[in-house]
Amino acid sequence: MSGVRDGGGTEFPRVLETLRTRIADGTYALATHLPSRRALAEEFGVSRDIVQRVLRELNNEGWIKSRQGSGSRVVKSPTHPGGPRREMPRVRATLGPFMARVFAQSAVRLDVFTLTAECLDAHIRLQCERIRLGEITPERIELRVLLPSESLDLPYPRAKKSSEDQPAQPEPDASGRLRDRLRVITWRHTTSLRAAVHDLQTEGLVPCVYVEIRHVPLAPAFKLYLRPGVEALFGPYEVVERTFLFDDATEVDVTDVLGLGATLTRHVYDEGDPDSSGSAFTESMQAWFESCWHLLAE
Repeated sequence: MSGVRDGGGTEFPRVLETLRTRIADGTYALATHLPSRRALAEEFGVSRDIVQRVLRELNNEGWIKSRQGSGSRVVKSPTHPGGPRREMPRVRATLGPFMARVFAQSAVRLDVFTLTAECLDAHIRLQCERIRLGEITPERIELRVLLPSESLDLPYPRAKKSSEDQPAQPEPDASGRLRDRLRVITWRHTTSLRAAVHDLQTEGLVPCVYVEIRHVPLAPAFKLYLRPGVEALFGPYEVVERTFLFDDATEVDVTDVLGLGATLTRHVYDEGDPDSSGSAFTESMQAWFESCWHLLAE
């Protein structure tokens, strides 16, 4: 078809990242179908083969189920679980409503500890668009993000070693490529969220903006979102085994974590009971974040 540009391997990650973001922000909600391969190919200006590779990767990651003749349906949605909205005290939480509460304040304060900032970037950009539309009007945004040190030898993602009765995989090379890809993803999304927030100040929409990203020599076993003194979202990373597809169509079995799939629980500080479980959790995690930020972070 005319206008197709496969970009020497750059289009696959572009389309994959966009579809992941749309699942994360609810554009493709739970139990709904993605557009057809033809429609996606036309929208992104890529071949149907690229779209098929992207859908296969999303299927491997557990976000969609594809069936011949029935298309691809979203079966797991991290931010829009479906069903009627329920009030607290339910502790299972999603990131979308949390970020909406954070940015509804005149003074936005958010502390985050995460692996790549991929999901954070999507939600920050969504809130920035709400500001541009005049839906919310914060006077100040203060964002602090802790990420693992770039020099840290993370236990994931890592290529699995072959068993003795199988041909040896190029495990060291594959693991190196996976780590390089993780660094690229982190750089892309931290750059994106920095620009999104600072553009608000440049455009005169938010008078005061502060964004700082530091690195700590810790392998994240969980992701943490803190609204200081108010509430916290906490989600452990679940380690999974899956097949990863590189841009050159090379497949490798890997041990990885899926950040979008982390189950988040909400903990709220109770001003009337500082000894409650919510108060104790938010206080202890804020103290942990501050200690890492000031004593370990680069």
